[in-house]
Amino acid sequence: MQTALRPIATLGFIGLGVMGEPMCGHLARRFGRKVLAHDLRPEPLARLAADGVVAASIAELARQADLILLSLPDGRAVQSVLAALEPHLQAGQCVVDTSTSPVALARAIGARLAARGIGFADAPVARTREAAAKGELSIMVGATDAVFAHIRPVLETMGTDVTHCGPVGTGQVVKILNNMLVFQNTHALAEAIALGRRNGVPPDVLLPTIAKGSGDSFALRSHGMKSMLPCVFPERAFSVRYAMKDLSYALELAHEAGVSVPGAELAMQRLRAAEAAGHGDEYHPVVLRQIDPA
Repeated sequence: MQTALRPIATLGFIGLGVMGEPMCGHLARRFGRKVLAHDLRPEPLARLAADGVVAASIAELARQADLILLSLPDGRAVQSVLAALEPHLQAGQCVVDTSTSPVALARAIGARLAARGIGFADAPVARTREAAAKGELSIMVGATDAVFAHIRPVLETMGTDVTHCGPVGTGQVVKILNNMLVFQNTHALAEAIALGRRNGVPPDVLLPTIAKGSGDSFALRSHGMKSMLPCVFPERAFSVRYAMKDLSYALELAHEAGVSVPGAELAMQRLRAAEAAGHGDEYHPVVLRQIDPA
């Protein structure tokens, strides 16, 4: 069913966590439209009120917003919120899921909403919480051409790189594989740190020197230099449990495609070991402690 999407006069935002709160703030400050928001906690809503964001229930938001963005922890949360949203949605509205959730779920939601004339895009975000605070996210979008054109100006208030990856579901594919590579690169860095230390090269010499050569990478400069080198693994960053969730989606894709991914499977084993050791809520480069306990 093809229905023209409504002009965007009012925006809705659901999920004001580590990434969602700054994203919603940029949207309110930069897009020039009324923004309604919903979260289970009052604190982020109170902070965003200074930017003109108005607290609303899910039902109120669904009835009033022309475009609704979700920023939620996982696929189960997305399913729960959609179950509350859908009875109130009408043809011409559009829903954008910026969460990282299973590809099959994105495609199922997209098909269900399209049958009612409601636009949908999966638009998971990449980079760090600092990038979210600066409005410098990379946003990977799965959508029809029409929906992508409709939502792109909105997404560009929150990210510097907004890429149309293909039809619904492809944004999640790219984000999931991006994170799979990040986890494996981070674990390779931990292996290098362990080997370097045991062969007389301390991490504060090893990593800055590699960063000047062909072994340089975003993971080295961000996860390695900023976290693994000083051994700082804060909570409320991208935790071990979040990493396990995203990597499980990659392993599901591999299983469905019949592709062997032993590197990703080893990364999952290490993440599980970190969780079992009590590091589940810490920033995921804490796997260093499992690979190099020195």
